[in-house]
Amino acid sequence: MRVLLVAPPGAGKGTQGALIATHFGIPHIATGDLLRDHVARRTELGRAVQDRLSRGELVPDEVVLDMVRAAFIDAKARGGGYVLDGMPRNMAQARALYEIGLGLEMTANVALHLQADDEELTRRLLARAALEGRSDDTEEVIRRRLALYHEVTFPIVEWYASRGILVSVDAVRPVERVARQILTALEAMRSLVDHVPESARRPIDLTGLGTAFGRSDR
Repeated sequence: MRVLLVAPPGAGKGTQGALIATHFGIPHIATGDLLRDHVARRTELGRAVQDRLSRGELVPDEVVLDMVRAAFIDAKARGGGYVLDGMPRNMAQARALYEIGLGLEMTANVALHLQADDEELTRRLLARAALEGRSDDTEEVIRRRLALYHEVTFPIVEWYASRGILVSVDAVRPVERVARQILTALEAMRSLVDHVPESARRPIDLTGLGTAFGRSDR
């Protein structure tokens, strides 16, 4: 199972990514963790990244993509599955990841979209900021991050839908409920994804299940 996670800040993609990886026994490729590991080990890439970060600059796409390519190669050697968390954040990254996947025969089977409304995400992020003492994570900053997500990242959701690999879930519900729905859906798809071409697939929207059952699980 090869899964991309697409979610706004505060939707819980790190938590769900780790749970998916554990359940299927596949690597959880979190780009932020990979960058921090390179910095900690003082690799050539890590030193270059640290210099940029210390100057307040963004890490170039090509650097992160090279890092993800290496992680894909390692994942292929370990069985071929992965959960990618942290990329793509824009359409250019999405297309570049697709090209890397094609070259390695490691394209994603599923683009998992964790959906949540901005008010709930803002509440979660403010609570996390208070808990972790992030004084710079103000409501204004959070709303700016969410606006950037809607403008830059969300358009790739439609692209994955057009490819037939999108699965959308309601991430507002409790973590364990969201995880159960995700794992049930992925288990049902596991035996099909390698045998059904993308052109024959349709996007799957599970966000209405809570409404159908009265959302008693909130």
